[in-house]
Amino acid sequence: MTQIAVIDNHGQFTHLEQRALRDLRVDVSLLDNETDPDTIDADGVVLSGGPDITRIGRCPEYISLEVPVFGICLGMQVLAVELGGEVGPGEYGGYADIDISILDNDDPLVGSLAPHTRVWASHADEVKTVPPGFTQTATSEVCGIEAMSNTDRDLYGVQWHPEVAHTEEGKQVFQNFLSICA
Repeated sequence: MTQIAVIDNHGQFTHLEQRALRDLRVDVSLLDNETDPDTIDADGVVLSGGPDITRIGRCPEYISLEVPVFGICLGMQVLAVELGGEVGPGEYGGYADIDISILDNDDPLVGSLAPHTRVWASHADEVKTVPPGFTQTATSEVCGIEAMSNTDRDLYGVQWHPEVAHTEEGKQVFQNFLSICA
């Protein structure tokens, strides 16, 4: 059975990420972001959303675990900052229901959602520049970089929250990540 570690960055929806994955019949561990990376035995890691990039614990270390990593909201921002991208305040601000345009139909994480999907997203902070080796895979009218991927390293991120009911194809995003981890 596929094993996924969800890293808790103190986000209000983290338990929903765990539940969404468990509903897809995988073994899911919800781990504090101070967990020793050497103790994590998983086929993939989800870096959860959260309120503050200064409270990411040991998340930078989880990026190097040699398993696929999926960053959600703050988790995507962690990937960007740690790997040479740039994060800054969003012009739109808080949570909103928005339309996303998929830019890469072949992307293993979000390509199946093409050409458009509706999501629930926070834009208090957002990725402004993708790190070297990453491709921008989705955009919207309120945020230039809604998703990014580095398929060579199996590192993926979305600005939105696939785990909430307002996101139309959130389950598909998690299924796509599980396919990457298989």
